[in-house]
Amino acid sequence: MGWKAIARCATGTSHQEQKIPCQDYGNRRIFKDVIVGAVADGAGSAKYSHFGSKLAVETALKYLSRISEYLQTRKRFWEKFSRPLSEQEAKKLFTKTVKNVITELTKQAASKDYSVHDLACTLLVFIATPEWVAAMQIGDGFMVVRSQDPEYKLLFEPDKGEFFNETTFVTSANALEEMQVKVISGKQEFICASTDGLEKVAIRLSNWKPHAPFFKPLEEYLRETDKPGGNDDNYIMDFLDSPRLNSRTDDDKTLLLCCFEKEI
Repeated sequence: MGWKAIARCATGTSHQEQKIPCQDYGNRRIFKDVIVGAVADGAGSAKYSHFGSKLAVETALKYLSRISEYLQTRKRFWEKFSRPLSEQEAKKLFTKTVKNVITELTKQAASKDYSVHDLACTLLVFIATPEWVAAMQIGDGFMVVRSQDPEYKLLFEPDKGEFFNETTFVTSANALEEMQVKVISGKQEFICASTDGLEKVAIRLSNWKPHAPFFKPLEEYLRETDKPGGNDDNYIMDFLDSPRLNSRTDDDKTLLLCCFEKEI
């Protein structure tokens, strides 16, 4: 019983041709019944955004992990925590998380003598228990969840800005104002977080509805695999690097997949 998860990133064909490193990054940490996860997409115009996306994700996970570790040692607080956070509490938590990320990005930029905007990236973060998910998003990309019913649900509409290829980054002056926050109650079965490289194949852009045939095989793979991402498990990377998928998107692609396994 507990969470299973895998995070994988693949360099887009356009970046391969231009010899640009993958600017996406995703990761997760699991603490018994609590999972924290994050994905980030470095700005194409930012010189060192591949460093920025990784630092943003790892900083967010490190900050939220302190909370998760605390929960494991404080039973009374854990019992209280089994009830969903309010959106106000979640917003406060994620505001602190983003401020920590900005601080670390600023330190990195100062130590390397370049602008913090050279590390610009989007950021999607969630913390989940079996009973609820609290999530936030700055910029584009998407988070999809499925509770006990068969329908996949998009948590936020991606922030596409006023002009084509424009979005908000965690380093933007208005990042906290544009941050979207949501708390979903109920037993959670599946979570997927991704960067915008997969938007056009995973989400119907006309109505912002998740495309179930995209998510269902990914969820089935995760449930049927004992150790996702093990030495002999290349399923997700083969999918992300497949000619069929690359024919539909030439951008970097990230998948962070999580499912909760109940006790049989």
